[in-house]
Amino acid sequence: MKTTSILAPILLWIVIVASAPATAAEPRVAFKQDDANGQMQILVDGKEAFVYQYGEKADLVHLFPIRSPGGKSMTVQHPNPYPHHRSFWFADKVRLEGQRTVEFYGAIYSGKSRTERKPPFKDHVRLVEFVEGPATKDDARLSMKLVWEMDSSTSVLDERRDMRVVALGDGEYFFDVTFTLTAAHGNVDVVSDDVHYAWPYVRINPTFSVEGGGTITNSEGGVNQKGTHNQVARWVDYSNTVEGETAGLTVFSHTDNPQPHRWLTRDYGTFGPRRINERSGKPFTLGKGESISQRVGILVHSGNVKTGTVAERYKQYCDGKL
Repeated sequence: MKTTSILAPILLWIVIVASAPATAAEPRVAFKQDDANGQMQILVDGKEAFVYQYGEKADLVHLFPIRSPGGKSMTVQHPNPYPHHRSFWFADKVRLEGQRTVEFYGAIYSGKSRTERKPPFKDHVRLVEFVEGPATKDDARLSMKLVWEMDSSTSVLDERRDMRVVALGDGEYFFDVTFTLTAAHGNVDVVSDDVHYAWPYVRINPTFSVEGGGTITNSEGGVNQKGTHNQVARWVDYSNTVEGETAGLTVFSHTDNPQPHRWLTRDYGTFGPRRINERSGKPFTLGKGESISQRVGILVHSGNVKTGTVAERYKQYCDGKL
């Protein structure tokens, strides 16, 4: 009798656990790596949110596509007339001490020929490794070690990208990315003009662009390219209604970044933050061992800039609550 009374609650516990939903403890954010195709798929609630493109045939690692809550591609890669635009990318024009100037922003033109734009690329940003970090039920972390190389094998800069992806529910999601460049191989001059560097840039799908009926809005109330380009802001949002779905993509500039700074915006679909004026369009040097960082948040939301509560979510981001 004593044995039966002890086993009964144990058996009951086993039955309860066995009947619990299998998905109860499953993480909402998952990473699915495919080295054969050079892709890392980021899944949110079991659906593709965005894809990291890192294959050997690419001149730059980048994200494509970035999907709306309803699954539409909100971005494009290799558009005409600017095939060097890459959905979501980070690049610059630099010169390692004693070497030639390298425009990684236009690395796609360093392939077989400027017109063919095919590998092998003489200048490229190459993935070294992915490192998965800690995860909770609603978010997960992923770091990337990269190297910026010229002439196929000469290391110019080391880069680390630290990313946290958060499931927000109903198809919405957020990712927080810090880009850190380190002059590990010698002094590096940053020599880009005020426009042609991506810190980072997003290239919106024409269907979501202003030219496609969408709207650019910044944190200061500026609207579209006329009211937002070259203007100081804390965030910029691109929203539109496409095939019955109203959605938007916002880039947040974290308060960790030197402030204030301006933004580049284009009605046809490109936008992104600039560095502070003293380091945008004006050459500066990273001494050997010195690093420079940029931290941005990407919010993919339902609704427009108001119904998507963009301003409120920016405050949450900067307060460490998003």
